[in-house]
Amino acid sequence: MPVKSIPRAPVADVHELASALPGVTRKDCSAENPIYTVSGKSFVLFRNPRPDAVDPETGKRYNDVIVFWVGSEAANLPWSKTKGHLFFTTSHFDGYPAVLVRASHLDELDRVTLVEVIADAWLSRSSKRVADRLAENPIWPRII
Repeated sequence: MPVKSIPRAPVADVHELASALPGVTRKDCSAENPIYTVSGKSFVLFRNPRPDAVDPETGKRYNDVIVFWVGSEAANLPWSKTKGHLFFTTSHFDGYPAVLVRASHLDELDRVTLVEVIADAWLSRSSKRVADRLAENPIWPRII
């Protein structure tokens, strides 16, 4: 019996999924690096090249880092353990509840995992009132 392939997650999915959640605002600081916020807090952001995220072989700054906020610093552990080659952190984020992934590696994630990451990020930053709106009207079956 053939194995059913799981759809991969392109960068466009990050924009689609983050935008689909209640109370989300997209801030376009630059065309390439939007920030998605809920309840006045960022939960997904496309980061500018920074000196703490560089290619270990060339020393070149990564220009495609996406930051996902998580509920607590300990909450990023499951992502870095199960998908350690994809999710990472840098010294800049020490003490902050966030995981990072390179956009160029998103195609290694399936859409369901990306939905989980974005949902966790959104829930970690949304107010209870906004989160209750999602509980009353779940959107996940429609967007997975």
